[in-house]
Amino acid sequence: MITVKHGVFHLQNERSSYLFRVRDGFLEHLHFGARVSASDADALAARPGCGWGDSTLYREGSNANCLDILPLEWSGCGRGDYRESPVELAQNGLPISTEFRYTGCEALKTPLPSALPASRGQATLAVYLEDSTAKLRLTLLYGVLPTVFTRRAILENCGDAPVSIRKLMSSCADLPGDWTLHTFSGGWIAEMQHTETPVTMARSCLESTTGASSSRANPGFLLAAPNATETGGEVCGFNLLYSGSHYLSAQKSLQGLTRVMQGISPANFSWELAPGDRFETPEAVMAWSDAGFGGITDCFGRYVNEALIPPYWKNRPRPIVYNSWEGCMFDFTEAKLLRLGKLAKQLGCELFVLDDGWFGTRDSDTSSLGDYSVNVKKLPNGLKGLGEKLNTMGLQFGLWFEPESVSPDSELYRSHPDWALHDDLGREDLLGRHQLLLDLTKPEVRDYIVRSVGGILDSAPISYVKWDMNRHSCALGAKQHAFVLGLYDVLRRIFEPRPEILLESCSSGGNRFDCGMLYFSPQIWCSDDTDPVERLRIQQSLSYLYPPSTFGAHVSASPHAQTLRATPLSTRGNVSLFGCLGYELDLTELLPVEQAEIRVQIEFYKAHRRTLQYGRFTRGRTDGGGAVWQAQTREETVAGVFHGVQNAASGYERLRVTGLDAGKRYRLESRAQLLRVGDFGSLLRHVLPVKLNPNGLAVQTADSYYKMYDGQQTVTASGAAYGAGIMLAPRFAGTGYDADGRMQSDFGSNVYFVREVQS
Repeated sequence: MITVKHGVFHLQNERSSYLFRVRDGFLEHLHFGARVSASDADALAARPGCGWGDSTLYREGSNANCLDILPLEWSGCGRGDYRESPVELAQNGLPISTEFRYTGCEALKTPLPSALPASRGQATLAVYLEDSTAKLRLTLLYGVLPTVFTRRAILENCGDAPVSIRKLMSSCADLPGDWTLHTFSGGWIAEMQHTETPVTMARSCLESTTGASSSRANPGFLLAAPNATETGGEVCGFNLLYSGSHYLSAQKSLQGLTRVMQGISPANFSWELAPGDRFETPEAVMAWSDAGFGGITDCFGRYVNEALIPPYWKNRPRPIVYNSWEGCMFDFTEAKLLRLGKLAKQLGCELFVLDDGWFGTRDSDTSSLGDYSVNVKKLPNGLKGLGEKLNTMGLQFGLWFEPESVSPDSELYRSHPDWALHDDLGREDLLGRHQLLLDLTKPEVRDYIVRSVGGILDSAPISYVKWDMNRHSCALGAKQHAFVLGLYDVLRRIFEPRPEILLESCSSGGNRFDCGMLYFSPQIWCSDDTDPVERLRIQQSLSYLYPPSTFGAHVSASPHAQTLRATPLSTRGNVSLFGCLGYELDLTELLPVEQAEIRVQIEFYKAHRRTLQYGRFTRGRTDGGGAVWQAQTREETVAGVFHGVQNAASGYERLRVTGLDAGKRYRLESRAQLLRVGDFGSLLRHVLPVKLNPNGLAVQTADSYYKMYDGQQTVTASGAAYGAGIMLAPRFAGTGYDADGRMQSDFGSNVYFVREVQS
C-alpha cells in the first residue's frame, strides 16, 4: 500500500512500514521498520536541535538547517552534506555540485520499460526531484511487495551539454540505531564467508570490481541489531538486482545515523549522459523483520519465489539432475552417456545433463568455445538422437553452454577476432582458462549468441540449460555496465520465448549468485566445491538471502576434488537435500550399498521435495554442537542435523523443532540411511570369527545382501516437547553396532521429518 498525504510518503507491506517526507524541498527519511501510521510522522522525525557548529546551513535563519545532520532519502554533492554522497557527476572533466529538490510524485499504473530486471507485481511510486541549476531531473522509484520494498533511481539530462556519471547509487537512506553489518565474501570454491562488522564512524564497504557480482562479494547484506538472534531482534536485509560490479557501504554519523547505500560500483565506472538521455540504476531490495535472521530469511525467500524468478517456474518442483561432468569430463561417447543415463534412471534421477565437450573439437578446455556445432565423433546421432534416447528411458535432457566466452583456438575467433574484448591500449590479452570474453556490448555478437544457442535448443528435446561463465576480463573497463545490459538482452531473447526450459546459471560456481540472474534462471550453481562440509557453510550463508529452491546442490564422489576430504555418502546426500538435488559422479563405480543409499535419498527427496525446496527455512544448533537446518510447510517439517569431527564419548543431544502447535501431537521419523559393513574397518575383526579385509570381496558381498541402517528413530510427542527439545539417539561411543544409534564417525548427519498425528 502506498499513501501520500501532507507531504508524507507511507509505504506499507504485510510486515513493515517505510516513511519519508518533504522538508524544505529535500526528502527526509523518517522510518524503516515496524508498521506504523503516517500520522506518526512528526513523532518519528529527527529533532535537529540548536545547531552543529561548523556545519553549513542550507537556509539562513536557523542554525539547525544543516543537511549533514538530517536523516535523508537522497543527498546531492557539494551542498553541505559531508557524508558519502550517492551521486558524483562531472562536466568537461570537472566535478559538479548537485542539489536535488522535490517537484512532485505519482503512482505508476504500469511498470516503466527497462533494460534491467525489475521485481514482478509491485506497486510503484515515482518521486520527482530536480536540480534546476545543473538542469538534471532525478526520479526515485519506490516499489511495494508483500515482504520487501524496492528502490531505484533514474537520472535525466535536461540541459544542452553532456554530463558524465561517475557514481549513481540505487538507494541511499540514513537509519538511526546501532547496527552490525553482515556481509558474505570469499572466492572460488570458498564462497559466501559470513563476516560480522560493527557499524562505526569508519566507513564499512564491500565491493565487486570484476565486472560480475562475483564470489568475492555477494551483493546481498544484512544490518542487524546487536542483540539479534535467529528468532528475535531487528534485522534489515538488502540486495541488488544486478549481475555486474557492485558497491555497498554503511557508516555511522556523529548523530547516530547509519547511511546505507547500494548500487553499481563506481570503480572504473563512467557513463556519458547526452542531452535528453537518461540513466537507470539497478533495483535495490530492502526487507525488515523483528523476528531475527529467520524472519529476514522468510522475507527474502518469499520475495524471490513470488516476485523474482520467471513466472513459469513459480512454485514448480525442480527436477533431480544427473550431470555428466565429474563422471566423464571431456571423455565420452554416446554409448557411455546412455549407460550412465540408464543407471541414473534406475537410481531415480529425472534429468540427464550433458556437460562440457559436446561441440567443436573440444577435448580439453583449450579450444572451441564459440563453435556450437555438435562433435559427431562423440555423438554420431547428434543431440537430437541422444535426447530422444534419454527421453525414451524416461529422462529429460539438458545441456551445458558457455556462450559469453570464446577460445582463441576456434573458428569463431579466427573469423571475428574483433568480437572478443581486448585491452583498449593494445596490450597483450590476459587469458583465463585459455579463453576471452565476447564483447556483449556489440549487437552482432549478441545476435550470434541468440542465434547459435537458440538454434541448438530448438534442434533437440532440451528441457534444461546450464549457462556457465568461467572468467572475468580486465578489458571490460568502462564497458562493464553495458556488458551486463548485453547479457540481460541475450537471456531475454533466448529464454522468454522458451519459458519451459529450466535455466541454471553458473559462473565458476557461485561467482554470479545474484538477484539479477535469478530473474532469468530459477536456480544457480552454488559452488564448484561439492564437499558437504564446505557446502554446509556456503548454503547456510546463501540461505540468509536466497531460498533453497534456488540452490544447485549435487552429490559427488569422495574424497572430494576440492579438499581431499572423505565424507559419508549419507551426509553428501543430506546436505544436497536442502536445495535442488543432483548427482555428479561416475555411477559405474558405485558399490551396491551406495546405489541403495542413493535410491533411498532420492525416494525421500521426492516424498518431501516441496518442503525441502519451498518450505520456510531456518537455522539452529543442537545442544550437542550440531548444526540444524529446518524446512517447514503447513503439512510437515524436515530437519537436518549435521556434525563436524567426531569426539569420543559424545554426550546427549537434543533437537528443537520450531514452529509447531504446542497443543498438537506430532510424529518424528528419521530418514533411512545405510552404512557399509566396510565402514567399520578393522573393528570387524573384533566381532567376526574370521579375519576379513574391510574392502575385500566378502565384505562387498555382505554389503549387497545385508543392510545396516544408521540412526533409526521414531518419536511421538507434543509440539511443546519438540520446542523444548527431544532427545536424539546416541552417537557412536566406542561400542558395537546398534541399529537404533547413530553409527557415525566424522561429518555424520541425520535428517528427520515431522508430521501431525491425526486423532
